[in-house]
Amino acid sequence: MTDTKDAPKTSKTGSNADVAAGVAQFLTPVVHELVALAVNGKQAHWHVRGVNFIAVHELLDEVVAHAQEWADLAAERVVALGLPIDGRLATVASKSDAANPKLGFQPYEEAIADVVAQIDVAAEKVGDAVEGLEKLDPVSQDVAIEIRRGLDKDRWFLFSHISVK
Repeated sequence: MTDTKDAPKTSKTGSNADVAAGVAQFLTPVVHELVALAVNGKQAHWHVRGVNFIAVHELLDEVVAHAQEWADLAAERVVALGLPIDGRLATVASKSDAANPKLGFQPYEEAIADVVAQIDVAAEKVGDAVEGLEKLDPVSQDVAIEIRRGLDKDRWFLFSHISVK
Protein backbone atom coordinates (compact mmCIF):
# COMPACT_ATOMS: atom_id res chain seq x y z
CA MET A 1 0.00 0.00 0.00
CA THR A 2 1.25 3.51 -0.85
CA ASP A 3 1.81 6.07 1.87
CA THR A 4 -0.19 9.08 0.66
CA LYS A 5 1.65 11.49 2.96
CA ASP A 6 4.82 11.46 0.87
CA ALA A 7 5.25 13.75 -2.12
CA PRO A 8 5.59 11.84 -5.39
CA LYS A 9 9.05 11.08 -6.70
CA THR A 10 10.01 13.33 -9.55
CA SER A 11 13.74 13.20 -9.88
CA LYS A 12 16.64 10.85 -9.35
CA THR A 13 18.77 13.72 -8.04
CA GLY A 14 18.11 15.24 -4.63
CA SER A 15 15.29 14.48 -2.24
CA ASN A 16 11.62 14.83 -3.05
CA ALA A 17 11.44 17.80 -0.69
CA ASP A 18 14.38 19.49 -2.45
CA VAL A 19 12.79 18.98 -5.84
CA ALA A 20 9.40 20.23 -4.67
CA ALA A 21 10.96 23.32 -3.05
CA GLY A 22 12.97 24.06 -6.18
CA VAL A 23 9.94 23.68 -8.43
CA ALA A 24 7.92 25.95 -6.14
CA GLN A 25 10.70 28.54 -6.24
CA PHE A 26 10.34 28.80 -10.02
CA LEU A 27 6.62 28.17 -10.56
CA THR A 28 5.20 30.32 -7.74
CA PRO A 29 6.24 33.60 -9.43
CA VAL A 30 4.73 32.25 -12.65
CA VAL A 31 1.43 31.68 -10.86
CA HIS A 32 1.53 35.20 -9.41
CA GLU A 33 2.13 36.83 -12.80
CA LEU A 34 -0.54 34.73 -14.53
CA VAL A 35 -3.16 35.52 -11.89
CA ALA A 36 -2.28 39.22 -12.24
CA LEU A 37 -2.54 38.89 -16.03
CA ALA A 38 -5.98 37.29 -15.72
CA VAL A 39 -7.32 40.00 -13.39
CA ASN A 40 -5.79 42.92 -15.29
CA GLY A 41 -6.65 41.38 -18.66
CA LYS A 42 -10.29 41.27 -17.60
CA GLN A 43 -10.05 44.95 -16.61
CA ALA A 44 -8.81 45.74 -20.13
CA HIS A 45 -11.53 43.50 -21.63
CA TRP A 46 -14.27 45.51 -19.90
CA HIS A 47 -12.86 48.91 -20.82
CA VAL A 48 -11.44 48.62 -24.33
CA ARG A 49 -12.81 51.07 -26.93
CA GLY A 50 -12.27 51.76 -30.60
CA VAL A 51 -12.84 50.50 -34.11
CA ASN A 52 -11.41 47.06 -33.28
CA PHE A 53 -13.55 46.78 -30.15
CA ILE A 54 -15.22 43.43 -30.67
CA ALA A 55 -12.12 41.63 -31.94
CA VAL A 56 -9.93 42.95 -29.11
CA HIS A 57 -12.67 42.50 -26.50
CA GLU A 58 -13.11 38.83 -27.45
CA LEU A 59 -9.36 38.20 -27.78
CA LEU A 60 -8.79 39.62 -24.31
CA ASP A 61 -11.33 37.13 -22.98
CA GLU A 62 -9.25 34.33 -24.54
CA VAL A 63 -6.03 35.74 -23.05
CA VAL A 64 -7.68 35.84 -19.62
CA ALA A 65 -8.94 32.25 -19.98
CA HIS A 66 -5.46 31.09 -21.02
CA ALA A 67 -3.83 32.89 -18.08
CA GLN A 68 -6.28 31.25 -15.67
CA GLU A 69 -5.68 27.82 -17.23
CA TRP A 70 -1.89 28.20 -17.09
CA ALA A 71 -1.92 29.55 -13.52
CA ASP A 72 -3.90 26.47 -12.56
CA LEU A 73 -1.47 24.21 -14.42
CA ALA A 74 1.57 25.70 -12.68
CA ALA A 75 -0.09 25.79 -9.25
CA GLU A 76 -1.29 22.21 -9.54
CA ARG A 77 2.24 21.07 -10.44
CA VAL A 78 3.55 22.53 -7.19
CA VAL A 79 0.67 21.03 -5.20
CA ALA A 80 1.17 17.66 -6.91
CA LEU A 81 4.72 17.70 -5.56
CA GLY A 82 3.37 18.15 -2.06
CA LEU A 83 3.66 21.88 -1.37
CA PRO A 84 0.95 24.53 -1.00
CA ILE A 85 0.85 27.61 -3.19
CA ASP A 86 -0.31 31.10 -2.29
CA GLY A 87 -2.42 32.53 -5.09
CA ARG A 88 -4.50 34.88 -2.95
CA LEU A 89 -5.11 38.29 -4.47
CA ALA A 90 -3.28 40.15 -1.70
CA THR A 91 -0.23 37.96 -2.23
CA VAL A 92 -0.40 38.32 -6.00
CA ALA A 93 -0.72 42.11 -5.68
CA SER A 94 2.34 42.29 -3.45
CA LYS A 95 4.50 39.84 -5.43
CA SER A 96 3.64 40.64 -9.07
CA ASP A 97 5.97 42.85 -11.08
CA ALA A 98 3.15 43.86 -13.43
CA ALA A 99 2.09 47.50 -13.57
CA ASN A 100 -1.33 48.39 -12.25
CA PRO A 101 -3.52 49.10 -15.29
CA LYS A 102 -5.18 52.46 -15.81
CA LEU A 103 -8.69 52.80 -14.47
CA GLY A 104 -11.49 53.46 -16.93
CA PHE A 105 -11.96 53.23 -20.68
CA GLN A 106 -8.96 52.95 -22.99
CA PRO A 107 -8.41 53.08 -26.73
CA TYR A 108 -7.71 49.58 -27.99
CA GLU A 109 -4.06 50.43 -28.77
CA GLU A 110 -3.40 51.41 -25.15
CA ALA A 111 -5.29 48.43 -23.75
CA ILE A 112 -3.29 46.09 -25.99
CA ALA A 113 0.00 47.74 -25.07
CA ASP A 114 -0.79 47.35 -21.35
CA VAL A 115 -1.71 43.67 -21.69
CA VAL A 116 1.29 42.94 -23.93
CA ALA A 117 3.56 44.53 -21.31
CA GLN A 118 2.01 42.29 -18.68
CA ILE A 119 2.47 39.23 -20.89
CA ASP A 120 6.14 40.23 -21.20
CA VAL A 121 6.49 40.28 -17.41
CA ALA A 122 4.89 36.84 -17.14
CA ALA A 123 7.00 35.49 -20.00
CA GLU A 124 10.17 36.62 -18.23
CA LYS A 125 9.19 34.66 -15.10
CA VAL A 126 8.30 31.66 -17.23
CA GLY A 127 11.66 31.91 -19.01
CA ASP A 128 13.40 31.86 -15.63
CA ALA A 129 11.41 28.73 -14.77
CA VAL A 130 12.32 27.03 -18.05
CA GLU A 131 16.02 27.62 -17.37
CA GLY A 132 15.92 26.79 -13.67
CA LEU A 133 13.90 23.62 -14.01
CA GLU A 134 15.95 22.05 -16.80
CA LYS A 135 18.06 19.83 -14.54
CA LEU A 136 15.92 20.00 -11.41
CA ASP A 137 12.68 18.54 -12.80
CA PRO A 138 12.15 18.12 -16.55
CA VAL A 139 8.43 17.43 -16.09
CA SER A 140 7.97 20.81 -14.40
CA GLN A 141 10.14 22.38 -17.10
CA ASP A 142 7.71 20.97 -19.66
CA VAL A 143 4.87 22.75 -17.86
CA ALA A 144 6.80 26.03 -18.08
CA ILE A 145 7.58 25.47 -21.77
CA GLU A 146 3.90 24.86 -22.52
CA ILE A 147 2.97 28.10 -20.75
CA ARG A 148 5.67 30.08 -22.57
CA ARG A 149 4.56 28.78 -25.94
CA GLY A 150 1.00 29.93 -25.22
CA LEU A 151 2.04 33.33 -23.89
CA ASP A 152 4.09 33.93 -27.03
CA LYS A 153 1.07 33.12 -29.20
CA ASP A 154 -1.29 35.35 -27.20
CA ARG A 155 1.24 38.17 -27.37
CA TRP A 156 1.51 37.77 -31.15
CA PHE A 157 -2.28 37.78 -31.62
CA LEU A 158 -2.69 40.91 -29.50
CA PHE A 159 0.27 42.77 -30.94
CA SER A 160 -1.00 42.09 -34.45
CA HIS A 161 -3.88 44.49 -33.75
CA ILE A 162 -1.51 47.43 -33.44
CA SER A 163 -0.47 48.81 -36.80
CA VAL A 164 3.23 49.03 -37.41
CA LYS A 165 4.51 51.64 -39.83
